[in-house]
Amino acid sequence: MANFGAVSQTELGRRRQELRRLRRDRAVALVWQTLAASSMASFLLWWMAQPTWLIARSEQVNVEGNQWLSDKAVRSLVPLSYPQSLWGIQPQALAEKMELTGPIAKAKVTRNLFPPSLTVEVAERLPVAVAQPTAMLRSNSDKEKVGWLDARGGWMPLESYTAAARSHNSLIEPGSDRVRGPQHSLPTLKVIGPLEKYRASWPKFYQGLSGLTVKVFEIDWQDPSNLILKTEIGTVHLGPYSSSLTGTQLKVLDRMRQLPKQLDSSKIAYIDLKNPAAPIVHLPEPPP
Repeated sequence: MANFGAVSQTELGRRRQELRRLRRDRAVALVWQTLAASSMASFLLWWMAQPTWLIARSEQVNVEGNQWLSDKAVRSLVPLSYPQSLWGIQPQALAEKMELTGPIAKAKVTRNLFPPSLTVEVAERLPVAVAQPTAMLRSNSDKEKVGWLDARGGWMPLESYTAAARSHNSLIEPGSDRVRGPQHSLPTLKVIGPLEKYRASWPKFYQGLSGLTVKVFEIDWQDPSNLILKTEIGTVHLGPYSSSLTGTQLKVLDRMRQLPKQLDSSKIAYIDLKNPAAPIVHLPEPPP
């Protein structure tokens, strides 16, 4: 019994020493791991802070998907101040801010490491008409400024589609009714009237309008009781807009496309389509 007790005490002492050694080794390993992690983090911070990883100029932003807007115009819509650390840029936040601007419907921003740059992929809101608040141009407020209108009734500043759009009236090519845009021809269809009066009706109305073979140059929406179209066959009065009736009126207008062959357009005062079942061609009143 005495020998067994002596052996047990010796074994317990050895185990205690072994445990103390293990604890000491673990403490040393933890210190080294902490030092290594701190050194690595410091190195990464230093590495990321180097000028190599800066977006220093707009040319480091690659643009994809644009058809109407120039690369320069899209870069101007990226909400970045230069220089900017590549690692401090939040791609999703940039994309969301770009989508709040007029001409961008969808944006995707990605970071590129080699070389340090950004790639911005955009889907544009395509302009289909020039929105003009009144017949007399005024610009007392943003709501009264001339801008672009898309098929869904979205309004965009005239400046959205580069400097060429700002002087659209003077850029019409001889023999053409289109404006020279940055990469595509911009529309010259004009819509006159306060946007809030027709925005809700515009998507469906434009859908019907885009199917016409008769070309429409101007839509006058100033008088709620009489929607007026200026077309290649003459001025057309539709009366108050109606989602159901106006579709029928446009179909009747399209069937009248041969009218200039039967009657000189200069001898037509206007075409009354308020009752599409009985169109009336009004001639100018004779001079007194």
